[in-house]
Amino acid sequence: MSGRPLDELEAAVGDDVEVHLKSDDTISGTLAGYDQHMNLVLDEVGTTPASADADDPAGNGQDTTIIRGDNVVSITL
Repeated sequence: MSGRPLDELEAAVGDDVEVHLKSDDTISGTLAGYDQHMNLVLDEVGTTPASADADDPAGNGQDTTIIRGDNVVSITL
């Protein structure tokens, strides 16, 4: 992948991605959308065990999550 970042995100809409956050958490899900600030919308979300809560240890109970672009370190497509 050698295109511009937003072009790569556009091509990845509908694909599974892993988002690495400043908090050292990793969130995986299906990229449903994004904007020019790299705010992300993910469907079918799961988190790493370190950030999962007690009621949902696998972190898989969320349908849609919005991630503010300022918190994103990297996105693996």
